[in-house]
Amino acid sequence: MEKHSNIKNIVIAILTPLPSILFYHSFLHNHSSFPRSNIWSFCYEHPLLLANILFFFNVDLLFWVIGLLLSNNWLIDLYWTVIPVLLVHYFSSHPNSKSNSLRSTIAIVVTWVWSIRLTHNYFRREKWEWGKKEDWRFSDMRKQYGKNWWWISFFAVYLSQQVFIIGICLPMFAIHASDQPCGIYDLLALVTCITGITVAYFADTQLHEFVTRNETSKKLGMPIVPNLETGLWRYSRHPNYFGEQLFWWGLYLFAWNLGYTWMFVGPLVNSMCLGYVTVLVERRMVEKEYRAEAYQQYQKSTSVWIPWFRGSKVDEIKEKST
Repeated sequence: MEKHSNIKNIVIAILTPLPSILFYHSFLHNHSSFPRSNIWSFCYEHPLLLANILFFFNVDLLFWVIGLLLSNNWLIDLYWTVIPVLLVHYFSSHPNSKSNSLRSTIAIVVTWVWSIRLTHNYFRREKWEWGKKEDWRFSDMRKQYGKNWWWISFFAVYLSQQVFIIGICLPMFAIHASDQPCGIYDLLALVTCITGITVAYFADTQLHEFVTRNETSKKLGMPIVPNLETGLWRYSRHPNYFGEQLFWWGLYLFAWNLGYTWMFVGPLVNSMCLGYVTVLVERRMVEKEYRAEAYQQYQKSTSVWIPWFRGSKVDEIKEKST
């Protein structure tokens, strides 16, 4: 039964973006053969607006309907890792775009690397199953809003995602709206993006290994470790979130270098969202009795996001207790 459900969800995941892809493919191959008054003229002159329209109909509406039918909003989690790749290729291939070829290639490559890392982590965390469960935050909201969740979910899960994803991907539009030569700030942006991806990868890998060890210990009837405090997690309580933010702020540096300074709103909103998620995660951690005390001590000794040296007093207390 689970195998059939997995196959069904794979098919759904593959088919859902096809309306936008087919529409855009048709536009690319036919826009030049239609008069300026045609709909293709609008698509040509307003690439950013068109991206938002496609997102609204194909993601906000279609994903929402699928979520209602399945009683599970897992699809948006998976496509968080895919939509930025689709957007960077959309902006680079749009007939109205202009860009420096090197900068465009760099943006495409780092977006792919970011996506591969995050997609791999998603499936690794879900034990390589498609859509078995939805994000715990959505599940909590489903319980909180009860019978009203069917319409609230459209705004809370989908329309809000359009603001977040389009916002953080705005630099991709900027990169393909200017052919200014590459410079030192582009190198800084690239290094920042790569650093963010690297930090997030190692943080998520260390967390996965920690969770796996605890699951194995639990099955064997052995004591489990209440909290991860080694590797990058020794210097930050959420190094994976720090790495993720670093990537998007690095991408913004490309836009800043091209004069699109106002696009800071994208990574800023993303950082604010992760700040809220951090509060929710830490609240869940201290609610679990077996790790509450250890995590409270961890909070006192360790930086929230930015990796930093631990508080010496708390370390001394821990050393004495052991």
